[in-house]
Amino acid sequence: MATIRPTADRRVFLKAALAGGLAAGAARFSGVAPAAEENRAKAPSRVALTAGSDRAANTFQGLKALEHEIARAIGHRRVVIKPNNVAIDVQLSATHADCLEGILEFLKSIGKLDGTVIAESAANGPTLDGFANYGYPRVAAKYGVKLVDLDQEPSDVLFVFDEKDFRPHAVRMSRLLLDQDSFVISSAKMKTHDLVVATLSLKNIIFGAPIKEPGFGFGKKGKPGAKSNKPIVHGSGIHGINYNLFALAQRLHPHLAVIDGYDGMEGYGPTRGTAVEHRVCVAGTDWLAADRVAVELMGIDFAKIGYLSYCAQAGLGEGELKKIEIVGEPVARHVKTYKLAPNIDEQLIWMKPPRPS
Repeated sequence: MATIRPTADRRVFLKAALAGGLAAGAARFSGVAPAAEENRAKAPSRVALTAGSDRAANTFQGLKALEHEIARAIGHRRVVIKPNNVAIDVQLSATHADCLEGILEFLKSIGKLDGTVIAESAANGPTLDGFANYGYPRVAAKYGVKLVDLDQEPSDVLFVFDEKDFRPHAVRMSRLLLDQDSFVISSAKMKTHDLVVATLSLKNIIFGAPIKEPGFGFGKKGKPGAKSNKPIVHGSGIHGINYNLFALAQRLHPHLAVIDGYDGMEGYGPTRGTAVEHRVCVAGTDWLAADRVAVELMGIDFAKIGYLSYCAQAGLGEGELKKIEIVGEPVARHVKTYKLAPNIDEQLIWMKPPRPS
């Protein structure tokens, strides 16, 4: 099991966050956008970029720069913070407790903490074990929020594409993340990926939503026959996973993206890569714009990422960097070129249409 770094002194975080922060400067997609969504889409997308030596302070300051638009977007909805726990025992691959603390402190500062939950369906083990390994219970107790295992909560059935048979396949998805009364915050990591080039705020939500049956994949304690719905969304290949991410984004996406790049991951992400000391954080209510900025910070060609390119073409957010208003640090000052997974050539097959058999 990986060693988890002790949490930094929060007095340092609060002092930095409240003293020297940045100047403070979404409805769910339903097929036919309401007027409020149309108006938001016409306004320039704003993305906050912060950098510094304190992860929680970076997160807090970035959100504080957008506090008015975030507060308006939340309205009276319940806040659901979805961390990235693709693995339950590899801290580099997972959302850090300090990032969650920065988000929770921000929500407290704007009066939106009541009813907030931290919810996840971990990919490779019991969700609550991952929460414990990463120190989430301490942070949840400090702010009086609930930790939720999505595998134990109600689900709804959606359908995804499979490139092997070109047929729809049913997948059980978290009702909490799909609920229009949920304001979903993607507390994501900045990582390369071995199937879709990079994983950021959107993928964190979509692959956390498919649930597992109790006892799935837990070694000798596993329950025979227990299944996970997560592999179904992969669509049996590079074409399938990219299309499913795009298609599901129209129903299931974050309302606020928080992408922690304090220590990113390069190479064989999402779990087997190596650390990049980047010390940045990206935040925005236009999740696609936030992912676009993060891609630029990672030195990756946006055109190589299939699912994000599809989402940009379909107008699900702002995908043109020049049309995004950057609040805070200039992007060019913080670009680091992440090493891509060694199988990058195989990943780029999405650019060519599949050949009929």
